[in-house]
Formats: sequence, structure tokens, C-alpha cells
Amino acid sequence: MIKSTYLLVNFFTIIVPFIFSFHPKLKFYKTWRAFFPAVIFTAVFFLLWDEYFTQLGVWGFSPQYLTGIYFGHLPIEEVMFFFCIPYACVFTYHCIDLWLKDTFNPKTETIITAIFTAICFAVGLIFWSQAYTAFAFLSLGALLIVAKYILSVKWLMKFYIIYAILLLPFFIVNGILTGTGLENPVVWYNNAEIFGLRMLTIPFEDTFYGMAMVLMNLLIYKRLLKAS
Repeated sequence: MIKSTYLLVNFFTIIVPFIFSFHPKLKFYKTWRAFFPAVIFTAVFFLLWDEYFTQLGVWGFSPQYLTGIYFGHLPIEEVMFFFCIPYACVFTYHCIDLWLKDTFNPKTETIITAIFTAICFAVGLIFWSQAYTAFAFLSLGALLIVAKYILSVKWLMKFYIIYAILLLPFFIVNGILTGTGLENPVVWYNNAEIFGLRMLTIPFEDTFYGMAMVLMNLLIYKRLLKAS
């Protein structure tokens, strides 16, 4: 059972969203033509960085919690992570988007996005020598620029609110993966490559790394939905 720990985290993350994808009022399955290209493209991008950072020793995985199947230096569970977590997140966005009204002040969203983007680039550049910190903040900052100033999307305020809601399950899943309640972390981090601030066992960067991953999925997903 212990070797299935990471596998079970992925399974329990996706099973409920998958089942409810067929709910007659949600019908998330009807968006799969947009979702799967989005998640594949995003997964490839993040997995390439994941493989590179694993080779550099920025992070790694405890074999005791893995089934032992690898793609390159990445366990199969890590590959699955970039499909299971986005599925649950985009499904959640889809559900909340059905009832959350677009009544947000565009000027407020513009100010929040500008400040958030500036902070991301400032932190990323200041902590350039910490590989994970730099990547998490700079990638998010770049995606915010693409979303706001290139694609001119109108749903960023809604994304901020929904991502804030997603932080609760995020802390549960990431807490387990980073060692909360376990003898060792499933995923360990090189302290020399991170900011150093942790939320219990979760590196501070994970919040922004996850935000970038979800945002990239949504940018492609919603673009493809609009085109279909």
C-alpha cells in the first residue's frame, strides 16, 4: 500500500471530478475536445522542466511511495499528476463558472493583475539563483502578461477567485506529497533551490507553480472552446 501512495493521491484527486463530469447539469465531458489538447500541451511543457529540474537535483522523489515505473527520471505518478490535477482544477472552474456572475469591475482586475505580474517578476528576478523560485514566479508572470495584454481575456478576476477556492484541496494534496503525516516526503525539495518559506511542509513556490499550471491549461482550454 505504501508504494501506491502517490498513485492513490492522483486517483482520489480525479475520481470524483471524473464521475461528475457526466452529471446532466454539468456536462463537463462535452468539453473534452478542448480540455485534452490543453492538458497535453501544458503537461509536456511542465514535464520537460520537471525532468530537467529532477536531473539538476532541484527536487526528487522518495522510492518508498512509488510503484517503480519511470519515464526518464520521472516516476509515472509524477507524469499522471500533470493530467489528474489539471482535470480536477479545470472541472472545478467549469462548475463554478456556471453560476458565478461576471460582475467584477474591470479596472479592479486590471490593477490586481498589474500588481500581481510586477510582484511575480520582481520575486523571480531577485531570487534568480533559486531555480524553483525563479521558474514558478517568472512563468506565472509571463502567463499573466499573455492572458491580460496579448489575449485580452476577460475572466482573470474569476480565475483568481476560483483558484483561491482551489487552494483548500491544493493544501491537502500538496501537504501529503510534501510529507505531512508521512515518514518522508513523497516529493522532496532541495532547500538551496527554493525561497525557504514553507506552509507546514509545502514550499511557498508551489502555490504559484500550481497557479501557472492551471492558468496555462485554462488559456488553451477556453481558447479551444471558443473556437469550437
